[in-house]
Amino acid sequence: MPHSVDPKQTTRAFAYEFWMKAPNPMVTFIKTIDVTRLVKVSKRKGLKFNMLLDWCIGKAAAPIKEFYMLPVGNELIQYESIAINTIVKNKTAEVSSCDILFNDKLEEFNNEYMQYTSEVAATCQDRDLSENSMVIGTSAIIDTEIDGAVGMNSGIFNNPFIIWGRYKKKFFRYYLTLSFQFHHTQMDGAHAGRFLANLQNEINRL
Repeated sequence: MPHSVDPKQTTRAFAYEFWMKAPNPMVTFIKTIDVTRLVKVSKRKGLKFNMLLDWCIGKAAAPIKEFYMLPVGNELIQYESIAINTIVKNKTAEVSSCDILFNDKLEEFNNEYMQYTSEVAATCQDRDLSENSMVIGTSAIIDTEIDGAVGMNSGIFNNPFIIWGRYKKKFFRYYLTLSFQFHHTQMDGAHAGRFLANLQNEINRL
């Protein structure tokens, strides 16, 4: 179960002292990644592109220990699992939120993704796993191509957040620009850079 930890007993001690009370502790990286493999697997196997990308995000984050700690209120909370949030268009043509527990088995993750996103779309009720898992937020703006996006610093939700638009085709390759926002107490730029490198690697080996 998630529990509060003493920041001084973690590798985030300095970051906690320095960034917890900063006016804007959120940092955003913008990166273009090659999603050619994702597009091909999606078309060949009939799997949703966003589901595949969400799974690769989980795979990329799972080995990085900083993803399992999150500042919540004035505390640093340690989690044992990661979930991926996806935004779902519901039956009223509005949006609802759906958390999917990360599972490194793609078939099982896909089954849960399809089941729970369908239920959320039909019921218009959000599925929230944040009490038990560190949730990585995502938002796909698939109606347009974007060159970058900066998320909102609400002061309430400190979860890492990823935004992307429509992928672009250049010659025979497909590229996607995404933004990755994170709380500086949770991780440093080096950890974020490692995550983005992991993400590209996971996509390439899908």
